[in-house]
Amino acid sequence: MKTPLEIRYGKLGHKVARALQSRFFDAWYFENEAEAVEKLFNLIPKDHLVSWGGSLTAAGLGIQKSAVERGYNVIDRDKAANKEERTELMRKALLCDTYITGTNAVSEDGQLVNVDGGGNRVAAMCYGPRQVILVAGMNKVVKDLDAAITRARTVAAPSNMQRFPGTHTHCQDTGSCINCTSPDSICSFLVITRLCKPAGRIKVILIGKELGL
Repeated sequence: MKTPLEIRYGKLGHKVARALQSRFFDAWYFENEAEAVEKLFNLIPKDHLVSWGGSLTAAGLGIQKSAVERGYNVIDRDKAANKEERTELMRKALLCDTYITGTNAVSEDGQLVNVDGGGNRVAAMCYGPRQVILVAGMNKVVKDLDAAITRARTVAAPSNMQRFPGTHTHCQDTGSCINCTSPDSICSFLVITRLCKPAGRIKVILIGKELGL
């Protein structure tokens, strides 16, 4: 039996997918992870060079590992031997065929909001890869654009900072955002994607689960 939250996600998920489609994204809603992952790989031609951003949602779904197992040619920055090689792989990923990432927030009217420290993830979303496939749990969906910005800055960013011990930001230390300008901040870039251009380049897969941060 579905929980009340799952019932709500089902009703809202299809609404948000339609809102995204009205803004020229390709978008789908799936109740379970397995169907969502199969849809994702059905969208990627076998000859595509594939890369990804630092998405906990994608990692939690095993997408990166599965891409390798399915025989795709991938650019994996985590295989770099050092910082310089990692940076070069991240630069090359901007010209891959399919880039896989998550999002910090989605408004009910179909806008994406993301913060980024280095800019590589949001850069790929804006331009470069032939297609971007974005996976998001329904916990990323909020009422409107203001709420999406608030979620990205005050929920997603402080939570993601906990992944990087040894960094020094207020939210890393306290879990609360004060709009800092620390050199370790992961809020260097705030990007609102209100329309997809060209149409269909960004494909959004919503999943009726609590996924990622």
